Amino acid sequence: MGEEGVAVCKTCFRIARNAGVNLFDNAETYGVPVGAAESIMGSAIKELQAEDPVLWRRSDLVITTKIFWGGDGVNEVGLSTKHLREGLTASLERLQLEYVDLVFCHRPDPYTPTETVVRGMSQLVRSGQATAWGTSEWSAAQLVEACWIAKTMGLEPPQFEQPQYNMMHRQRFESEYFPVFQQPYKLGTTIWSPLASGLLTGKYEGGKVPEGSRAAAKGYEFIGGMVAKWLADGSLDKVAKLTAFAEKEMECSMAQLAIAWCLKNPNVSTVLLGATSPKQLEENLGALAVARSLTEEHMAAMEAILDNAPEGYSGYGKPFWARTVDVL
Repeated sequence: MGEEGVAVCKTCFRIARNAGVNLFDNAETYGVPVGAAESIMGSAIKELQAEDPVLWRRSDLVITTKIFWGGDGVNEVGLSTKHLREGLTASLERLQLEYVDLVFCHRPDPYTPTETVVRGMSQLVRSGQATAWGTSEWSAAQLVEACWIAKTMGLEPPQFEQPQYNMMHRQRFESEYFPVFQQPYKLGTTIWSPLASGLLTGKYEGGKVPEGSRAAAKGYEFIGGMVAKWLADGSLDKVAKLTAFAEKEMECSMAQLAIAWCLKNPNVSTVLLGATSPKQLEENLGALAVARSLTEEHMAAMEAILDNAPEGYSGYGKPFWARTVDVL
């Protein structure tokens, strides 16, 4: 996107930073060509730091990237020691940074032993290229394995996970991961897709795909499949009821309500917002005020509509919003 992409990025970053956001997420695979998103972000941050050195000082920013899909070469995919080292080095060059704060294994690698991955990520942290490492869409069993390999071998353990989590995708986060949020693991999270690829905005009511929506764009055909599935299983009916609840009870948009619902879970450390325009970002950031105003009664009313709380640990019978004090 060149200069235009950097300009849009700077506008969105200013909006986010002025709202108190300090974490900016990226990955080696983002953008066309691969890595373009990191190049744009790197240029945007450099220019913003030159314009306002105080607001954009490096010590206040948390910059992340993720390693797994780095290209088409045989050694440019996965979590081998070679790709971890070369992938992060290339990311830092594109980001124009000496280090990232958080580096993620973008997915588990079935072809690389977990011990090798833990050793490789430990090398990245101890070399100074990252301050901590974590995972994305790893199973609880894989996370526990990595933690104990690190503990027994004197290596750096994973400290956070980046899973999908939203009103309609709850089982892994609320049930499977419940033990790894406790001692001795205490993993943090940076959740993605709080709006379920846009389906929780309410714009697909009745199963219709509006012109200009993401579902109508090339490369996002899978969203059309999700719309059809949600229409068949009644999920879109739930979204319609939640949309009415948002407008009547909370005086907010469905998107704001969906993000606020995620924020109420005490095991959600960070909600990643994939906004594609400054206007969308400003609306999404309105979820902060909505989250502060949500009461247990509001949460219970939404739970009655959703009717999809997973069985399992789930706080030993207590809903997640009733387990800890809200610190928003």
